[in-house]
Amino acid sequence: MSDSSPSMARRFRGFLPVVVDVETGGFNPRTDALLEIAAVLIEMDDDGMLYPGESHHFNVDPFPGANIEQAALDFTGIDPDNPLRHPVSEAEALKGVFDPVRRAVKRHGCTRAVLVGHNAFFDHDFVKAAVTRTDHKRDPFHPFSCFDTVSLAGLAFGQTVLAKACDMAGIPFDQREAHSAVYDAERTAELFCTVVNHWRGLGGWPTVAPLERPPTLKKKR
Repeated sequence: MSDSSPSMARRFRGFLPVVVDVETGGFNPRTDALLEIAAVLIEMDDDGMLYPGESHHFNVDPFPGANIEQAALDFTGIDPDNPLRHPVSEAEALKGVFDPVRRAVKRHGCTRAVLVGHNAFFDHDFVKAAVTRTDHKRDPFHPFSCFDTVSLAGLAFGQTVLAKACDMAGIPFDQREAHSAVYDAERTAELFCTVVNHWRGLGGWPTVAPLERPPTLKKKR
């Protein structure tokens, strides 16, 4: 591959974007249960266009002493006691997500992964809390940087709600499937790729020189 060929390693300063969505028993990552986690790898074709890759999803057994708010269960529709969930421990879930992410980072020649999420701070905080609880030593994600599709969708489509942003982007969204970690992660991945690819189509990347700055607007007196 020539130096001018598109590559993921050059697109995001060495970071590999990976979309993550979690479903939880509340809003506090330190005290509330992690119930589901899903990750979607982002791939790049030979023309430099992004597309969603493989998905990894786990139902998670609440950690001992975890708080679970009934309002959260009503919102997500999750029944933690449903025997069909076949949950795994937080440690198993993290390993099941992190291992393929690390392999993808290596395959793309990236330095590490960067978490992409809709309200990314929420998902990132729950992942980091689970990493701390399980004393996991091989978290592939950047410790504080992340890409937020709320901001990207607000910029591109004037919408911040995932379903509405997807509608504006022409991405089918089934409200009956929403609030499943894997469904929301896959739709978020489509949304992220759509925005980034649209920016590329406008000539925003790669750039051979800094973008021309618009004339400075004078304030009205």
